[in-house]
Amino acid sequence: MSSPPAPARTVSGARHLAEALTRYGVTHVFYVDAILRRAMVDMEELGIRRVVVHSEASAAYMADGYARVSGRPGVCMAQSVGAANLAAALQDPWLACSPVVAITGKKPPMFQYRNAYQEVEHAPLFAPVTKYHADVVAPEQLPHLMRQAFRVATTGKPGPVHLDLVGREARELEVADGLPAPTHEPEYATVPPFRPAPDAASVARAAAAIEGAERPVLVAGGGVRISGAAAALVALAEHRNIPVATSVNGKGSIDERHPLSAGVVGSYSAWCANRVVHEADLVIYVGSQTGDQTTHNWSVPAVGTRIVQLDLDPAELGRSYPHTVGVAGDARASLEALRAELPASAGHGAWLARVRAHVAGFAAEHAAMRASDEVPIRPERLCAELSALLPDDAVLVSDTGYSAIWVATMIQLTSPRQTLIRAAGSLGWGFPAALGAKCAAPDRPVVCFTGDGGFWYHLHELETARRHGINTVTVVNNNHGFSQGIPDVLMQYGSRPGNPAELYAFGEQVSFAQLARDMGCVGIRVEEPAAIAPAIREALACGAPAVVEVMTHFSARAPNPWTPPA
Repeated sequence: MSSPPAPARTVSGARHLAEALTRYGVTHVFYVDAILRRAMVDMEELGIRRVVVHSEASAAYMADGYARVSGRPGVCMAQSVGAANLAAALQDPWLACSPVVAITGKKPPMFQYRNAYQEVEHAPLFAPVTKYHADVVAPEQLPHLMRQAFRVATTGKPGPVHLDLVGREARELEVADGLPAPTHEPEYATVPPFRPAPDAASVARAAAAIEGAERPVLVAGGGVRISGAAAALVALAEHRNIPVATSVNGKGSIDERHPLSAGVVGSYSAWCANRVVHEADLVIYVGSQTGDQTTHNWSVPAVGTRIVQLDLDPAELGRSYPHTVGVAGDARASLEALRAELPASAGHGAWLARVRAHVAGFAAEHAAMRASDEVPIRPERLCAELSALLPDDAVLVSDTGYSAIWVATMIQLTSPRQTLIRAAGSLGWGFPAALGAKCAAPDRPVVCFTGDGGFWYHLHELETARRHGINTVTVVNNNHGFSQGIPDVLMQYGSRPGNPAELYAFGEQVSFAQLARDMGCVGIRVEEPAAIAPAIREALACGAPAVVEVMTHFSARAPNPWTPPA
């Protein structure tokens, strides 16, 4: 007679949550105390690093950087009173299609709608910046909703999800006994879990449009990076002899020294790329949402230009350009299908010569500034030095605003092993996101490029970096102010008297390098161009969190985007 089956293993709510995270490959959680303290004890036993940070925004940005570099969901947490701060910071992963799992506590049902201390309704806060929100009120819900959170975060267009756990610190769920041991679906542990192939008819239509074009150009967006489709993109470009421009998020999809590389297009752009896309008679968008930044407010390409668009989300096909030839599917699968459909071509010689002339013209225009010995230092010179010194396998993290424009136009990515992630809009994102990226890729050099305006937001996380040994290099382009807005401020003043500098200038008394040293990190201040390279080399080799503070021209202007004539 056979023995009866062994009873299924049961665990507490705290253990269930910790084991579930482990099964999905989560190595770090980023949070502000106090939440899930019992689960934190189990997480330590299971090898998950608990990273206590100094603001909920930092926790969300770290989880975002972790997710973008690892391809695995990043996890951030906050107690009930911190939920609003956490929700606000999910804007960046939402806009960047980053799989972040946000977990908060909330007071029990009998505390709701009764003016409970520090409590507001959470669902409306998270609705605009998440794909999925669930209230976890009963312990029995936890197994199902944890699985669903990871499933939704990683499938389709990736994005943030939110679980709101009952209890200010979620203690009610933690102490529950008798939950089943967690199961998980391994396909939802990474992005993309599936690679839906495009239908043959749409591929044939796109191939026909490409064969009929005399001046085609590919535009690679962030979806190329998410899909791991860079090699397939370059293979198609070389197969058909088609130049490649990128969005800022797509930068690095092609070696920027490649003869087919046209640069970054849009509002944060090199004028050569805008000219190329504007002059094209067919623009092939791959994993790009064709928003205002990539198209420079929908002026590039020209109105009426034929469009082919490859995107995982069918709702994006033709969103901005009617009569688009749409191909719905995973970026890599779609590029491979398109290449198989098209015969090889060595044509477009005159068109490529024009593309190369534009690229060479942009480079020549800025060559003197990239080699400048001026003091204060020119940002172009800083970018040239960083381009030369960026390790072959580096992760480059860029803040938004001027930092993103300098990175887009002046820093060259030359290796398929290099990765760029950048802020989708929140100034100050760069430094904490770099810490999350380093947690995801501890064996890769991680370099953050930010300005003083961005670094001020979250420099307190230097203490977190030192405490956890998160050894990033932060290059601060320090011009003592918000310089991107200076031209507009001065235009608004015109000839009127006043103090325009009050709107953009900071004080000059603080040294970020000294602050870094005071917080137990390495801090290096650079005031001469010749000192940039030695400082970056030292920071990369020091084995500690490092800040390289480079004193740059306050009046230096990043390149303006080329705009088609009216």
